[in-house]
Amino acid sequence: MLPIVLSFDVEEHDRIEAAVHLNVDAILKRTYADRMEMATRRLLDQLAAADNTPATFYVVGEIAATHPKLVRDIAAAGHEVGSHSHTHLRVHRFSPDTFREDLKRSVDTLEQAAGVKVRGFRAPTFSLMKETAWAVDELLRVGLSYDTSIFPVRHDRYGVPSAPRGPFYLEGTAGRILELPPLTLRRLGQNLPVAGGGYFRLFPLWFMKAGLADMPNGLGMLYFHPWEFDPGQPKLPLGRLSQLRTYVGIGKSEQRLGNLLTAYRGRFRRAADVADELATAALPSFRLR
Repeated sequence: MLPIVLSFDVEEHDRIEAAVHLNVDAILKRTYADRMEMATRRLLDQLAAADNTPATFYVVGEIAATHPKLVRDIAAAGHEVGSHSHTHLRVHRFSPDTFREDLKRSVDTLEQAAGVKVRGFRAPTFSLMKETAWAVDELLRVGLSYDTSIFPVRHDRYGVPSAPRGPFYLEGTAGRILELPPLTLRRLGQNLPVAGGGYFRLFPLWFMKAGLADMPNGLGMLYFHPWEFDPGQPKLPLGRLSQLRTYVGIGKSEQRLGNLLTAYRGRFRRAADVADELATAALPSFRLR
């Protein structure tokens, strides 16, 4: 049976890629931090009410430093805590040395807050790409078990369309790491992104369900952000396209997530558990080049 992973990238709303050029004042930053915690706790409550559905939370390391109890409560509820970097900067912004330091700092801070080992990583904005292939070796050097940063689609900000759609081994010069790519739907000779985020809010839910039905022997890696479940948050002054990508459909997110929890009850797994199950599987290998 197709395993489905519900994953949440825990970051304050002002950290999104579309807002990197904005100068957000300290008061608004604090508002977004408070609302991030509030939205994350609502998600924890929703998961608990749905037969304690397990999920994986990829948390920014700086949030673990400022909100350690939130991270501890995520782990205490039985969910996995993974790294979403320490500062939520795209991999492109680092050198190998500074990326490794940022990653190690995030892992150390998260483990101290959660009291559990961090095994997985998701790069901000899925920024593990051909241009940042060097980062694979740094993931290995830090000792992570798996990565979920490569989106096998074409997009103006991210994507490796030639990557496998299902789990695979991502090859580096120092070894290989298990890759768990987000869900896609194969149509008309290309991969359509249906795993979550804006696609979850902008398109009918049947797109995501069609993607899950399209991968009977793969993995349903889904992703969301707590701020996508907070329609009352102050809006950022974004451009027209970014406004559309960011805010359309937010008011329906909680209901749609509830639909998924009901429709696929009993099929959700934590990403680390899926990684354990795949430890002896014969998977394809892929190298970024």
